[in-house]
Amino acid sequence: MDAATTIIIASSSSSYFAPPRLARPSSPRFPSSVRLPSSGTSRAPSVSGISRLDPRLKSPPSTPRSLRVRALSVAGARGEEMAVSSTGAVGQNDLLIVGPGVLGRLVAERWREEHSGCQIHGQTVTSDHHDELVKLGIIPSLKGTKTDQRFPYVIFCAPPSRTSDYPGDVRLAALSWNGEGSFLFTSSSAPYDCNDNGNCDEDSPVVPIGRSPRTDVLLKAEAVVTEFGGSVIRLAGLYQADRGAHSYWLQKGTVEVRPDHILNLIHYEDAASLSVAIMKKKLRSRIFLGCDNHPLSRQEVMDIVEKSGKFSKKFEGFTGTNDPLGKKLNNSKTRAEIGWEPKYPSFSHFLGVAE
Repeated sequence: MDAATTIIIASSSSSYFAPPRLARPSSPRFPSSVRLPSSGTSRAPSVSGISRLDPRLKSPPSTPRSLRVRALSVAGARGEEMAVSSTGAVGQNDLLIVGPGVLGRLVAERWREEHSGCQIHGQTVTSDHHDELVKLGIIPSLKGTKTDQRFPYVIFCAPPSRTSDYPGDVRLAALSWNGEGSFLFTSSSAPYDCNDNGNCDEDSPVVPIGRSPRTDVLLKAEAVVTEFGGSVIRLAGLYQADRGAHSYWLQKGTVEVRPDHILNLIHYEDAASLSVAIMKKKLRSRIFLGCDNHPLSRQEVMDIVEKSGKFSKKFEGFTGTNDPLGKKLNNSKTRAEIGWEPKYPSFSHFLGVAE
């Protein structure tokens, strides 16, 4: 589809489907300016260069009963229309997932289990997987689609690898939030400033802006989120049986990195359940940490893989000696405040070899 592509969202009645506690504010107005602390705390660091919010956002526009939207920047067939099942109005538990990939789809599944009758929308860069989303009960739309529709719950799961303006994309996603339930951004634990295999938690300092392009883009995106009143979850390394560091290393066979580097993990299902638990709290401008609290060295990860006997490929080994070390994450504060525990408390539990 190209710029002339039109998507019709038709009306339908069917849906496929302890640290200190902060006072939970009522539905916030979007601020014209926000002061963020510069120290490493559970709130976002101050980041320069973030434009201020349009004051017109203080009064959300009404949502039409039926909606006809036009894709702005889409490649493909001209004039092609697609009907998707959607009620005209946005419900109080409806959810928009920006980037409904592996994690986003698990969030959708968990959200629907806890919010019967809700509608879940998924925004993507291309229409390649829209048929899959429809089968999962997710109403697809394309990035760059003009619409006045705004949602009480929005989660941003898209990675920074497919865009030249990640903070800008996060800002656009925030404009789809009506300021009610929750806006959650799934970030990475990479910004924590630790590379000596030392301990690190929610309040540990972050890498200063300007030191690393990788962490810069994440911290600037996080600042946009907290400026809007949204929250951030910094996730450790995501994995499941066929995805994650262990899977990549098995494919490579030999990897030129040091074996004693400490890494941190969280299963995709646990990342999804924690994300849903945070959104249900309706907190504002907070930063949380998602990990299983069982840091492992690279070598320990692959030893567990071999011990499990569940993989046909053989890992040869790590050959590096001089690359940086890692960090040992602990998210006990997040667990206490949110009231969450993982389904898989460690990588070894997941593979069935825990002692």
